[in-house]
Amino acid sequence: MAPESRDISKNPVARAPEVGGNLLRTLLETAITGTSTLPGAKVAAAKHLGRRDSVEDALESLVLSHVGLAGAQGFLTSLGGLPTLAVTLPANIAGLAVVQIRLIASIAHLRGYDIDSRQVRTAMTLCLMGRDGVQRLVDAGVLPTTALAIATAPVFDSSLDQLVSEKVLGELVSRIGGRRASLLFARRVPLLGGGVGATMDGLSTIEIGAYAREVFVSRRRLTRGE
Repeated sequence: MAPESRDISKNPVARAPEVGGNLLRTLLETAITGTSTLPGAKVAAAKHLGRRDSVEDALESLVLSHVGLAGAQGFLTSLGGLPTLAVTLPANIAGLAVVQIRLIASIAHLRGYDIDSRQVRTAMTLCLMGRDGVQRLVDAGVLPTTALAIATAPVFDSSLDQLVSEKVLGELVSRIGGRRASLLFARRVPLLGGGVGATMDGLSTIEIGAYAREVFVSRRRLTRGE
């Protein structure tokens, strides 16, 4: 008797990378296009540029505003302490990802990149891992190249995009989940947990913003070969 065939599309373990990739793409689209309460990246970039004397001043303003947004959602999703951790942790991961992708996309847009390009979107997603996380994957041979090289590649690589999605989602869950859980267990105080969550997410956003500014160098510099 022939072995029973298996439909991997119904296997949640087999489909986990696909589901994770789709989740990140949804968060990416939300950050770029915006919602009724949170304008998209292009709108945010234009708003800050209109209030500043230069692109670099606008970038500084964008980072500061997104640090505030990240801190606010980190505070709210950490208020419940240990009893609500299972509910608030996914919300914190999604909320922080949207805020940080919005910041990355705004930086890329102001530096002259087409944030509707699939290559650029892959690079923006990768930036969520931060400088150390990306370098670790490049050094280990997991990633073939840097975020800037991905953003400026002549063609879109769907397999690389899927790989990036898998690694980034795993990093977000590990980083936010591990640190948040350990800190909440140590303190066991809901209100204090909110303050800790706000601080962690704010600092993380500062790091991500700094890394995105390193990655998305001015397109004028690329054109002139500087």
